[in-house]
Amino acid sequence: MMSTPLARRALIALLLAVAVPAALSADAIESRPIVFAEGAPMATIKDSIRGDQTIDYTVQARAGQRLSISLRTSNGANYFNVLPPGSADVAIFIGSTSGNDWSGSLEADGLYTVRVYLMRSAARRHETAHYTLTVTVAAGTSKPAYLGSAPAEDAKVKGTPYHATGQVPCFLGSSSSKALQCDFGVIRGKPGNAEVHLKSPDGTERVVTFIDGKATIPGSSRLKVSAANNTWSIEFDDGERYRIPEAVVFGG
Repeated sequence: MMSTPLARRALIALLLAVAVPAALSADAIESRPIVFAEGAPMATIKDSIRGDQTIDYTVQARAGQRLSISLRTSNGANYFNVLPPGSADVAIFIGSTSGNDWSGSLEADGLYTVRVYLMRSAARRHETAHYTLTVTVAAGTSKPAYLGSAPAEDAKVKGTPYHATGQVPCFLGSSSSKALQCDFGVIRGKPGNAEVHLKSPDGTERVVTFIDGKATIPGSSRLKVSAANNTWSIEFDDGERYRIPEAVVFGG
């Protein structure tokens, strides 16, 4: 039987009802910032949505960093999209067509949005999704532009993005008085600017940024920094400490 224009329009409407996410309903969207533990690159969120409810989880990140997202859910119609800074609806990743895992290198500084939603067909049935959302913001392999240019003679270690690698003394936990050795890799910019990537024996990873010789950790406010004998001491509230010689940052 030949289909009529009316039948074709009805079929298209049915397909759209199944395929279009409920996230397109702006009135149902609520925004929540992602909160990372002190110095941690990863946050895990356990939450739920029902019907046409949509949640925008926001995360601040820099160009060159890698954003990784994983969604584990009780409902097969539950997905997430990723929106770049300044976008209200145009996504750089669409879960309903690509799955519930994504990782990508970021092209711009700003606030990224992880939009969690139910597909419209499930939303209309007022279904519920219980989910675990895991968001990781990790240092990328390219040098951040804000560090500036490293001196031409500061060559990189072959096969790595780092200008130097090695080990520095570290202490894990307030009850630990014994110095361990933690691996490091440093990406240098102009003198006094650098990113020092640290990895402890227990797998803990930290990135300490130096700008004009002053140490900070992105996303961290509770940090103690002191300098003596040409060495920085970087300490967290839980007693985790790292000793970074000036030569790591300035070269030499």
